[in-house]
Amino acid sequence: MSRIDASIKTRDGNCPASLFTPAKGEGPWPGVIFYIDAVGIRPAMQEMAQRLADNGYAVLLPDVFYRNGPIEVMDPATAFGDPAKKEFIMKLVGSLDRDRTVSDAEAFIGFLAARPEVKGDRFGVTGYCMGGKLAVTAAGAYPTRFAAIGSFHAGGLVTDQPDSPHRFLQGITGHVYVGGADNDSHFTAEQKTQLEAALTEAKVPHQVELYAGSMHGYAVPDHPAFNAQGAERHWQALTKLLAETLA
Repeated sequence: MSRIDASIKTRDGNCPASLFTPAKGEGPWPGVIFYIDAVGIRPAMQEMAQRLADNGYAVLLPDVFYRNGPIEVMDPATAFGDPAKKEFIMKLVGSLDRDRTVSDAEAFIGFLAARPEVKGDRFGVTGYCMGGKLAVTAAGAYPTRFAAIGSFHAGGLVTDQPDSPHRFLQGITGHVYVGGADNDSHFTAEQKTQLEAALTEAKVPHQVELYAGSMHGYAVPDHPAFNAQGAERHWQALTKLLAETLA
């Protein structure tokens, strides 16, 4: 891995983060924010960030749960089967409301903009499960700062709440790609239709797909729902999106 550990000053404290750069070659490179899933920072997330970086990007992996202090590394294969751990994970997810997500995104954008490893003033952003929602939220809050927005097997993109991400798409100048799973109660076919309608109304370039035969978590290698075919399709879609918008 080519990794630089850092601490990012935010409104609410200091967020531990890692900046992954390509294992070969010299920068600077386009910057990408990589939002974790609900289980937190762990080797699988770091390996995914490095894989993305090796395509020619400086990838920022922030620990968005920093307000809760250092968290024990969890295993998705067992975490949700343990009632106490599941309750803890849901508490972490619930702590990231729109206000905190938007505030953190501002700090992450500022960090990338100031790094010598990063070129350009527009970035990419991608996220998984919970992180997919954070990615779209960040893009909606800073609509001119992201050229590429990826969201994979995300939940909460379309809700009946006033802070639902699909209500904050106006002005996004980047391309939005959403890869949902066709067997996922967190992002249904009806919600897909609603999201596409909102993106179209906001005149945002977009593509929203449901991956056949996939479940919530399909792209993450240590997740029980990992699907090799779906994961590879996600990598192809994400790298294409970034190449066409950040190159």
